Amino acid sequence: MKFPAPAFMLAFTLALSACASAPIAPPQTVDPASADPALWVVKDKDTSIYLFGTVHVMKPGTVWFDDEILAAFDKSNTLVTEIIEPEPGTMSTKVASLALDPEGPPLSEKLAPDARTKYLAAMTTIGIPYQALERYKPWMVGITLAIAPLGKLGYDTERGADKILSAAASAAGKARGALETPDQQLGFFNGLPEDQQIAFLNATVDGLPDVDKDFGELVNDWIAGQPDALADKMNESLETTPELAKTLLFQRNENWARQIKAMLDTPGTVFIAVGAGHLAGKKSVQDYLKALGIKTERVPHHE
Repeated sequence: MKFPAPAFMLAFTLALSACASAPIAPPQTVDPASADPALWVVKDKDTSIYLFGTVHVMKPGTVWFDDEILAAFDKSNTLVTEIIEPEPGTMSTKVASLALDPEGPPLSEKLAPDARTKYLAAMTTIGIPYQALERYKPWMVGITLAIAPLGKLGYDTERGADKILSAAASAAGKARGALETPDQQLGFFNGLPEDQQIAFLNATVDGLPDVDKDFGELVNDWIAGQPDALADKMNESLETTPELAKTLLFQRNENWARQIKAMLDTPGTVFIAVGAGHLAGKKSVQDYLKALGIKTERVPHHE
């Protein structure tokens, strides 16, 4: 079975999730200037909590921060994201302290022969000397390979929904909150057993030839406000990597649902923005909220 693009999702802490082992027709064109991504709300008598699934990279010209999303953001007192990003230098130091493996065998020697051949070919195609990453752990190299082609395809992290929302919250003087710390988020990857890290790296390599099509389809699902379609693309790939899905998706969704339940004890309006993969499919944040007796409602689109 072919591993598709799920590694790209995990690399962006489930910004979106990919799958589809069977051939897929070319994605239909979706007008990014009329994006209508999904939005949900949780309410009690004195608290409203909006749940918005984000894309962490985006192409220029995608217009999404308007209509019901802007209205919900404007009336919110607080923006809550997965993490509050530290200064770039601080994050780089954190990553380096965890991602280097100076004493183990070189990365390429940890891979099975067939996987090594494909990995070295992928590094050549992308233009990264494999020797430069030989002392890094497999999870870090998987993330590096997942991110590398997206810039060439026109995606920009500076245009990601999280960054746009964070800048808008800062400009508006809104309070900030986070569901996790940077150390926790890096720890999810670093804490994976090495065989799972290698599976993540191999999945990334196998997904590279189709990343333009696969990632484009997922972004189209997001633009069109179709979380069910996004979930359909997730489910098979998550079944092929159950331990990764448990650590990087399901356990975090369950934890976030408990945090959201606690937020209902404080009056006010909160806008929560997390990777869209967390709000789609089985064992989504909404599923765990339902298990806690909390109902989520889809906010209808209005022009």
